[in-house]
Amino acid sequence: MGRNRNKNLILLLFGRVVSDIGSSIQMLIMPLYIIDIGGSAATVGLFSFLSLLPILLMYPIAGVIGDRLNRKIIMVIADFVSGIFVLLLAYISSIGKMNIAMLLVIQVIVSFMYGLFDPATKGMIPQIVPKEELNKTNSKVATLRILSGLVAPLIAVQLYTVYGVTVLFLINGISFLISSSSEILIKYKHNKIDSMGGISEILHDMAEGAKFIKNNSIIKKLSIYFLVIFAFIQPIFSIVLPLFFRTELNYSDRQYGYLQVVLFSGALLGSILVGRKKDIDLKKPMFIGIVSLVVTMISFAFIIMPIIVTYLGNSSLQYFILFSAVLFFLYTSIMFINIPMQTYIQKETPNEYMSRVFSIVGIISKGGMPLGALIYGVVLDKIDIYIMILIVAVIIMIISMGFIVSFSKEKNINKLEDKKEEKE
Repeated sequence: MGRNRNKNLILLLFGRVVSDIGSSIQMLIMPLYIIDIGGSAATVGLFSFLSLLPILLMYPIAGVIGDRLNRKIIMVIADFVSGIFVLLLAYISSIGKMNIAMLLVIQVIVSFMYGLFDPATKGMIPQIVPKEELNKTNSKVATLRILSGLVAPLIAVQLYTVYGVTVLFLINGISFLISSSSEILIKYKHNKIDSMGGISEILHDMAEGAKFIKNNSIIKKLSIYFLVIFAFIQPIFSIVLPLFFRTELNYSDRQYGYLQVVLFSGALLGSILVGRKKDIDLKKPMFIGIVSLVVTMISFAFIIMPIIVTYLGNSSLQYFILFSAVLFFLYTSIMFINIPMQTYIQKETPNEYMSRVFSIVGIISKGGMPLGALIYGVVLDKIDIYIMILIVAVIIMIISMGFIVSFSKEKNINKLEDKKEEKE
């Protein structure tokens, strides 16, 4: 059984790595490509918005589907459909018919597929690895995704510079098909519950998942914290960085690729450090991550001020090192928060609720990201980047302080209740 688990995990991880590399290669270049063909900050914001919104819209039904139907089949279909549509983008680009509208439409379709894929994947992991190995496995998944991100930037920039965007679409489309083929080989026993039933039954299942989260106050607090934080953090990487590079700095596309490698190196460090132990205290690494997140956000707001950029030089090596170092620790901080949260949810959630709970947590925690991306895109056309980031840094600091106090009280209450139960 151990060998089967290992084999299944290897097949799952291989498929994820291949598709992650392909997706990273394409998505890394999209903001630059949109700006290069005449798009504004608002256009980049719209692309980011439409990349995220379909995922959230799909999550509720995907959670029900993931708990009722075969999770492996769901993953295979989602990757296969994504591959076909991305290859269609490659064809449209190769004949010179590509435009922003077409790019947005197909991105929406691919995002819907990811919304179907993600809850099923997270629901499958606890079924193919022992419970005590969950944190280590989640760390492996995160580490491999990050390694994919490390490989992707230099490849993406080089291919885009030399061959254009068509090759990127082609690579991503093929990677989805390879991932789908790998997932077919997974030996997975689906515990059949019931047929999907009607709309009322689907809504009932969704309500049951929501009720489970409502009754688990720690999961609820984590989800709400992520809702606010991700709404402010995610657009920094998808909108602010490419815009800042194109409008304020004099670095090349190749150096933009180097920066992406640094970012993923920070995430890699975080995932390795968090995954060193099988059983991990949720509170300790999370609080380290939150404090580090606040510090690095304030530092980031400081170093992008015009006076600092001018003083150090907007094309100098010393500024690039400083800029990269701050973002390195920002990514490390995020991993210190993200991995323990996912592990906690997997440990505390029964299998029959797993996909639903992850889909609802995904909706809550990522719900602000599309709106945040849209707001960033609009606001950055009107005010300077450094002012926006300074405001965001202050908001994150206030929210994080409130969360730490609230979460600490919650954990203390739970400890007291556990002690009472032991005495009884």
